[in-house]
Amino acid sequence: MNLTKRNYIFDFDSTLTRVEALDVLAEITLKNNPKKEAIIQEIIDITNLGIDGEISFTESLERRIKLLKANKADLGSLVAALKKQVSKSIESNKEFFEEFADDIYVISCGFKEFIDPIVKEYNIPSERVFANTFEFAKDGEIIGFDATNVLSKHNGKIQCLKDMKLQGEIQVIGDGYSDYVTREAGVADKFFAYTENVSREKTTENADHITPNLDEFLYINDLPRNISYPKNRIKILLLENVHSDAFTKLSSDGFSVETVSKSLSESELIEKIKDVHVLGIRSKTTVTKKVIEAAEKLMVVSAFCIGTKQIDLDACKEKGIVVFNAPYSNTRSVVELAIGEIIMLMRSVFQRSTELHNGQWNKTAEGSREVRGKKLGIVGYGNIGSQLSILAEALGMDVYYYDVEDKLALGNATKLDTLEELLALSDVVTLHVDDHAANKNFFGEKEISLMKDGAHLINLSRGFVVDIHALVNGIKTKKLAGVAVDVYPEEPAKNGEFYTELKGLPNVILTPHVGGSTEEAQRDIADFVPNKIMAYINSGNTVDAVNFPNIRLPRQTNAHRFLHIHKNVPGVMAKINEILAKYDLNINGQYLSTDPKVGYVITDLDKEYNKEVLEALRNIEGTIKFRVLY
Repeated sequence: MNLTKRNYIFDFDSTLTRVEALDVLAEITLKNNPKKEAIIQEIIDITNLGIDGEISFTESLERRIKLLKANKADLGSLVAALKKQVSKSIESNKEFFEEFADDIYVISCGFKEFIDPIVKEYNIPSERVFANTFEFAKDGEIIGFDATNVLSKHNGKIQCLKDMKLQGEIQVIGDGYSDYVTREAGVADKFFAYTENVSREKTTENADHITPNLDEFLYINDLPRNISYPKNRIKILLLENVHSDAFTKLSSDGFSVETVSKSLSESELIEKIKDVHVLGIRSKTTVTKKVIEAAEKLMVVSAFCIGTKQIDLDACKEKGIVVFNAPYSNTRSVVELAIGEIIMLMRSVFQRSTELHNGQWNKTAEGSREVRGKKLGIVGYGNIGSQLSILAEALGMDVYYYDVEDKLALGNATKLDTLEELLALSDVVTLHVDDHAANKNFFGEKEISLMKDGAHLINLSRGFVVDIHALVNGIKTKKLAGVAVDVYPEEPAKNGEFYTELKGLPNVILTPHVGGSTEEAQRDIADFVPNKIMAYINSGNTVDAVNFPNIRLPRQTNAHRFLHIHKNVPGVMAKINEILAKYDLNINGQYLSTDPKVGYVITDLDKEYNKEVLEALRNIEGTIKFRVLY
């Protein structure tokens, strides 16, 4: 335990608050000025020159006040605005400011008139705030500042700290160069570059520590904090050009996010994943057992798509790694493509288009039919199949479906008991089955032979579901009048050359696995999947996990949460509770869910407990992963 007394010196602008107060004041005072934007930009530029040490702070202050044309009456509005702009991680860690009030100071080149009312709410009294003060004319106009105050002068923070004569270690936390120079001058022992709101290269390159938020600062110093582990230390790797909204959502929540536009090979991924906590992929990246074994810190694998066949789900489960996917987000996109292809195939649109591209005019009604009144056979009546059913019926089609599970018919759709019955009556058959290994070559020569002569087949499900050789033969023999394929048994890892036996065949629509690739679908996925990631990392929720016991947890309030993942063997739960009882822990709530291989137990406890209990829980035989949340 560190017994050295510590003094914590905070900057105000862009540290305790998200903004520069004088910039906000300019927004207020120049509200009706036609040159407002230009003046505010000039004030911002002058502010940055002063912060970076390019001009003296005195000059910076004089020039800004002259441009502001502010009045004492404006300060009330400024304070009200600043109270809404307290930095997010400062706001969430009030406990630290309350517990260490005697050790916390604010040294700012801003002004006490607006700083005091803000920091008072964080238990920092006026006598611990060192800042400038305004000078006012008789009518209240701000005409200057107290020029005798050391903080109005260049490198004033150095002199201010010297004059305070603090005993013990001095740690300075701020975003500007004027904060760093206190460390350079030797009056501060450590400088923490605070980058939650702004990152200045001149400041960060000289810092002892870079702190993206107060949580990181408190973690380094082992001080009371709102969360057990700073989110900026949790690394998320997003591959395959996942929609940028995912990056924005996850990084805004505080995580460190790296994006890579392409998929990675097994060896590349093994090298990259060692320090990664969350991996996000689409369909081209394969997460093998070797990758999982190399992932020492991995907690979550998220598929930004429907399928999870590219992930070794059992290997993830054995290592306590939760897998999420996006089973609903691109449903509409796939359905709309299916509807479009039904119409295009029935009207031979692609055939006519190809002929025109080749310079041939062939106006004919032969083989061109309306979809109204035709029979659509849907194989697989899940999220996509059932929604397709509704839209196809709206077009006037008679809808039939077959599913191995008992599914409720929507609208006027008719459920059939056998696949054979569906194939025999359908004018169009569309496949929407899952990626279960048993579905390999599910649709082959036999199934095609059972279809009506001149029927059409669409596969937007999985590439390995259809026997391509049988499909080619069905087209060449004219058993099938048209085919649309979006997925293939083998697909390249990146865009480039590709060959399929279906190339060049008449009335065959080929698309490169774009069924769910619309801007809307990718945005929806980039919203849905990060929400699942954050719910698990932040609270332990596993709702909609693909490979893991599902638990929907209540909101965690005023408690610490123990998350214990273990092999589902007899006696583990008893041992957990035996240890909790041994250390006299008061349990607020306990939740358990299991599957044949894994057990997941969550225990909410009072904040105060003997820290030895953590090691005891980690050492229970059969433990896979254990972590604490608060």
